[in-house]
Amino acid sequence: MGDVLHALPAVTALRTALDRTLPGSWIGWAIEPQWIPLLCANFRSHRSVRGPQMPVVDGVHPVKSKRWAHHPISTSTVIGIRDLRRALRAREYDICIDLQGAIRSALIGRMAQAPRMIGEAHPREPLSRWLFRERIETTGVHVVEQSLEVVNAVFKNDLPYYAPALPTDPATETWCDQWLAKREIERYVLMNPGAGWGAKRWPAERYAAVAAELAQMGYATIVNVGPGEARLAEIVCANNNASCFMMRGSIQQLIACTRRASLFVGGDTGPLHLAAALKISVVGIYGPTDPARNGPYGTRSRVLRHPASRRDHSRKREPEAGLLTITAYDVLEAAEQLLREQAETR
Repeated sequence: MGDVLHALPAVTALRTALDRTLPGSWIGWAIEPQWIPLLCANFRSHRSVRGPQMPVVDGVHPVKSKRWAHHPISTSTVIGIRDLRRALRAREYDICIDLQGAIRSALIGRMAQAPRMIGEAHPREPLSRWLFRERIETTGVHVVEQSLEVVNAVFKNDLPYYAPALPTDPATETWCDQWLAKREIERYVLMNPGAGWGAKRWPAERYAAVAAELAQMGYATIVNVGPGEARLAEIVCANNNASCFMMRGSIQQLIACTRRASLFVGGDTGPLHLAAALKISVVGIYGPTDPARNGPYGTRSRVLRHPASRRDHSRKREPEAGLLTITAYDVLEAAEQLLREQAETR
């Protein structure tokens, strides 16, 4: 989810430039099926057209790469790869840009047989650079900046940062309004206590303490429940039943719910980057990942991280030591500052 959202500003900028200079240009995106709702609401491969429900790309190529990796020699994997290769080549792409910088994404890009295969000179997975025919040197620290540099170098533009365009689905927007009205929620903070691995996970009990204080300030808390994260959400809401609500929903529903939030509070996860993409103020709670590279981008934010924390992607199960030095009071103070700034600028 984070990789898609980090690449989306560059592709949104490219879309804007192409519509102005080369109308009719086609942009396709090869993507894992579970993340298609970030690009297209109610995706139907043979009927989807660009518009509010698919604002940036003209087509999507579903890629079940994770399933294929788990079943590399199965018949379904062979057929899936064959069909993807045919679909990519049938489009006759002129340029393929890999903004993920992974061996897997570079291999998929090569399937398209585009005359130009382009990526960063120093990608996240170094071996992937040998699959690029053109390598772009980047100087930006944040991954959003790096992606924009690649696109600007390829198309010889000087495009600025564009807030990513995310799909809008009228039915989902109506669902969200009704969901909130049923619970009599007006102002709320969206929380996400989960994280990709344990070292990034700030204790759920501390999220609960922040939620309790936010209730005293007149804000309800909606807790996003990601896959396998129900227990964390239950801990946050356990003693805050009157003001804390769990939200189990689709990505499209999460987008709608995030759009209406006064603030987001969470760690380095996809929902944090979604909030930033939608220009919702963010309190980011960071430990083993570097906010200079992966922090909230393009929105008002406060990032909390202990000076002793070091970048470490070793997927440890226990919270990183520096992360545990961040208190509920620290997070609440950052939240209050952002909410106060919002009130002052209205």
